[in-house]
Amino acid sequence: QVQLVESGGGLVQAGGSLRLSCAASGRTFSRYGMGWFRQAPGKEREFAASINWSGGSTYYADSVKGRFTISRDNAKNTVYLQMNSLKPEDTAVYYCAARRQPDGTARQRAYDYWGQGTQVTVSS
Repeated sequence: QVQLVESGGGLVQAGGSLRLSCAASGRTFSRYGMGWFRQAPGKEREFAASINWSGGSTYYADSVKGRFTISRDNAKNTVYLQMNSLKPEDTAVYYCAARRQPDGTARQRAYDYWGQGTQVTVSS
């Protein structure tokens, strides 16, 4: 069993930056593909970014490409989401997810573990 705990959310003005962290329990974190998803009010949860076990392969939704960067530190069992040039439409609850496969993916159903989410609010 893997537990994921997100942190780093908050209120920021448009154009600002935030860095989200997701701390994972367990000794097998380095084997897992990881992803970040988000859910805006009244909308379905959507993919934001994913990363493979080594950090050598990343994938982004078009809506965040060029502004968000996903990374991981396997020694710290942590995955990050650096968010720059934030827009009001980035306002959402952001979720971290892990899957028992080495590669990341945009498919939500491919993930086995989910965090509780952290709120990001971008004011205009």
